[in-house]
Amino acid sequence: METNELLKKIRHLEIRAKGLTRHIFSGEYHSAFKGRGMAFSEVRDYQLGDEVRTIDWNVTARYNSPYVKVFEEERELTVMLVIDLSGSSEFGSGQRSKKDLILEMAAILSFSAITNNDKVGAILISDRVEKYIAPDKGRQHALILLREIIELKRKGEGTDLNEGLKFLRNTQKKRTITFIISDFVDDHNYLEGLKLTRKYHDAIAVRVEDPAETELPDAGIIQLFNAETGETTWINSSSKEVREKFEATAKERRAAFQHELRRSGIDYIELHTDKDIIPPMSNFFRRRS
Repeated sequence: METNELLKKIRHLEIRAKGLTRHIFSGEYHSAFKGRGMAFSEVRDYQLGDEVRTIDWNVTARYNSPYVKVFEEERELTVMLVIDLSGSSEFGSGQRSKKDLILEMAAILSFSAITNNDKVGAILISDRVEKYIAPDKGRQHALILLREIIELKRKGEGTDLNEGLKFLRNTQKKRTITFIISDFVDDHNYLEGLKLTRKYHDAIAVRVEDPAETELPDAGIIQLFNAETGETTWINSSSKEVREKFEATAKERRAAFQHELRRSGIDYIELHTDKDIIPPMSNFFRRRS
């Protein structure tokens, strides 16, 4: 991508994301995430009415007088984006690809974070960790993050979400708000990785989908191409039976995925390349508030 074209695209993303952040998501973001973490502040003398569970027994024993721990709300959060940019992210049957949608989502989350004076970072993955952008604050950092997503020349074509999740757990020792943005077309057991990540971080799965992945057109003999493996398959899309089976398989896969996330207590957002990003994002923030 030429420099002028790149700058124009980033500027467009910034304007749209800032507009959404300012007018739609700002208050919802704050309500959804602020105050969810409590950090130890100090100890003080026990006062009538203090909860027994807040007593610091070590300090109490040392001074032979009751002391309690005081906690305060953690004001600064770290938002991490684990972004799947494997070969399948390039797919799009309409005006925008899954990568375009991923980029817009990343822009909204990045500018929501920096508007609230939080840090934002990213781990860009395929079947390996392609790029790590350490969390930081400020507009310039958000723009760099978006540029890295646009310009990434990946080394891998496949998907292994566990690689990104393991990297997250190894590098982020403090609790983060982590959005895993992917189409979740991954043959590895990523659900176990998600569950393990959920123990240490506030994990939210963001599934990006194109309508052609769930519904076949009636277009005769067509070729299906797997961008990650290079394999091709020919099918007769004029067959009603083939179309119904394709749609049923996609629905079963989605339902199983959602069931596993609910059972594991992992929040979920579903985005579609042919639909507006605002309603599912607003629903998510309201649900968390």
